Parts: sequence; structure tokens; C-alpha cells
Amino acid sequence: MSTAPGPDGQALGSPVGIDELLARVRAGYERIEPQQAYEAAQAGDALLVDIRYAALRERGGLIPGALVVERNELEWRLDPQGSHRLPEATDHALRVVVICNEGYASSLAAQSLHQLGLRRATDLVGGFQAWRRAGLPVEG
Repeated sequence: MSTAPGPDGQALGSPVGIDELLARVRAGYERIEPQQAYEAAQAGDALLVDIRYAALRERGGLIPGALVVERNELEWRLDPQGSHRLPEATDHALRVVVICNEGYASSLAAQSLHQLGLRRATDLVGGFQAWRRAGLPVEG
């Protein structure tokens, strides 16, 4: 196996469990709480991006103003240099708050956006479920 360091500084080929991987990823940026995300979006300082799959959105509702981007399209849609980017993906300084259902997949997605140069990308602690529990606006 290779012992060259990977993107996180760990040796390539050294298997880690998902809990350790999440801890490593989350150590690389500051996560955001629901109320902070709401206030940042209201102030125009953050783009909320909902990556939950359709069935979860249909069952739980939507965050008003959040951009819905399926997880498998996230990097293509938010890369400011990409040919398939959304109009909202203006530059690498964009503050993106990735939201999944419970705050796990969004951490990995935020790390992926960091690798594309979106250094202000973060994710919502507790995901959509925490947003709802905080009593923040939900449509549907």
C-alpha cells in the first residue's frame, strides 16, 4: 500500500471508519448552527443549499429560499469555474451552507466543495431536522 499523504495529510491506503472520517473533515472548517445559518441567509451572506433527496424534501418540506441541488450534482453546480455551474455560483468566496437531513452527508459534501476552492463552504449542524426543531421557517 502507498504511504504517500492524501489530501487530509493521512497516509493513503490507511482505512478509517466513517466516524473518524467525519471528525477529520469537520476539523477542517467551522460548522454552523441553524439560527446562525438562517440569519446569514437573511442578511444575504450565505447561500443555503439543500442536498436531501426528493422523498425527504416531499416528506419534510423545504427551507424557503434554499437552493435545491441533488448531492450527485453538487460539485458540478457550485464550481465557479465549471461549465455546468448555477448562476448563484459566482466565485470561490461564496459562503455555502450545505444542508442534508441530519448533518452527516452535508459534512462530506462541504469538504468536497473545499477541495474545489470554496473555502467558506460549511454545513448545518444537525441538518434539516435541527432546522425544523429550532422552529425556523419550512414550506410544505
